[in-house]
Amino acid sequence: MYFKQFPKFLYDFQYNGKTKTSIVVDITRNIRFRKEILANVALYDEYDIVDGETPEMIAEKVYGNPEYHWIIMLANDKFDYLADFPLEEVALVKYIVAKYGAQRYSVHHYETTSAGEFDFDNRLHVVNSDHPGAYAVSNDEHERRLNESKRRIKLISPNIISAILKQYREDL
Repeated sequence: MYFKQFPKFLYDFQYNGKTKTSIVVDITRNIRFRKEILANVALYDEYDIVDGETPEMIAEKVYGNPEYHWIIMLANDKFDYLADFPLEEVALVKYIVAKYGAQRYSVHHYETTSAGEFDFDNRLHVVNSDHPGAYAVSNDEHERRLNESKRRIKLISPNIISAILKQYREDL
């Protein structure tokens, strides 16, 4: 649905010295949500992606239409279907093994929960290995954390989908 409404134009393609004119979709259009929609927390819910769920599956579950997957993608600034969504366990292990091989459980970096005496928020900080309280984080754990960080997304409230679709049509 996302590209169906985009304008079309004629474009000349050159093949082996011959010109072929085709109708193409103008994919250079830049459709975004208005910042006030995403800033208003009452207009969206947070959602944790379950292993195996695709944007189409989530759109079907929440909005009743899998073609609204693009609303989920845009609302979350996610543009790469594969890289921006969490991998299932089997795919994640394959990815980690392919990336690190025998170094899968080697140290990726060191962390501590406190970088200094005035840091009371218990955030994780990357530090040198000799930093007091530093502990090792393996390549495997690092990649698993990155994968998990992709799990929580924003879902625009189904109550305002008609307004989103109206804005989409107007912006074209």
